[in-house]
Amino acid sequence: MKKLINHVDTVLAESLDGFAAAHADIVTLGAERQFVRRRSLKPGKVALISGGGSGHEPLHAGFVGHGMLDAACPGQVFTSPTPDQMLAAAQSVDGGAGVLFIVKNYSGDMMNFQMAAEMLDVENATVLVNDDVAVENSTYTTGRRGVAGTLIVERIVGAAAERGDTLAELKALGDAVNKATASMGVALTSCTVPAAGKPTFQLGDDEMEVGVGIHGEPGRRRVKLTDADGIATELVGAILKDLALKPGQPVILLVNGFGGTPSLELYLMVNAAMKLLGAAGVQVVRHLTGTYVTSLEMAGCSITVTAVNDEWLQLWDSPLQTAALRWGM
Repeated sequence: MKKLINHVDTVLAESLDGFAAAHADIVTLGAERQFVRRRSLKPGKVALISGGGSGHEPLHAGFVGHGMLDAACPGQVFTSPTPDQMLAAAQSVDGGAGVLFIVKNYSGDMMNFQMAAEMLDVENATVLVNDDVAVENSTYTTGRRGVAGTLIVERIVGAAAERGDTLAELKALGDAVNKATASMGVALTSCTVPAAGKPTFQLGDDEMEVGVGIHGEPGRRRVKLTDADGIATELVGAILKDLALKPGQPVILLVNGFGGTPSLELYLMVNAAMKLLGAAGVQVVRHLTGTYVTSLEMAGCSITVTAVNDEWLQLWDSPLQTAALRWGM
């Protein structure tokens, strides 16, 4: 194992310290590094909180800031944060209008966020993200997994919270955006969890895992490596089947790298996805391409499509300032 670390036990703590120092204008760390929160809170606003295991950076801490999250709770690598972390984060950022938890559909996350919600003495609600169309059930989930579509949900709901929407309105919006979002990924290599010291799974030089999860969970099947157009055809085809989009439907297209994929290849996948969506009569009105929801150093990518309307586009385009995403500020 070759990684830029000092000790396996201190990877998360040292990384959080570096993150907070690098983005001190936007975020600050909670006590004992339990959470990352916005440095400048907005009173009277519904507080948005998410989180999950580390190793998916910049998700979620990188999306804390104006127009997205108020706090993010980082667990150990690929391990859910604890209810105590979530409760402390909620109490720290509560602005008097309630708390909305945005939770990826993984068993540990679901259980711990539910416990935190029950302990929190503040009105709260939860949006469950389950955008992965690859499999209905997997190693970590009952039902579909929450993957890169989480970014879309956090952004659109975060913008609505910034403009002053109520907790009930944000809950309804989050559920609607999740329903309009579908993702699917492919892995070309495994990743190595520092504590394990060896790859999570083995792929031959001529193999790929289609429909892989962001923790390296198995996908639909393991097959021989094919070209980018062939990969895009399978991923986009599954997404189009799931969303059943009508011709002319405007969408946001997110092509996301898993941590070990160069931009050269990601933009090639954008080109392939655009041709397929265009052939289906779907109108791509916004793009986002980059490494946003990762699986440590895994090579591969995911494609996410969200069907949008004019209001959602206005929310997407509104001012945003986080460590990982910034525009209009």
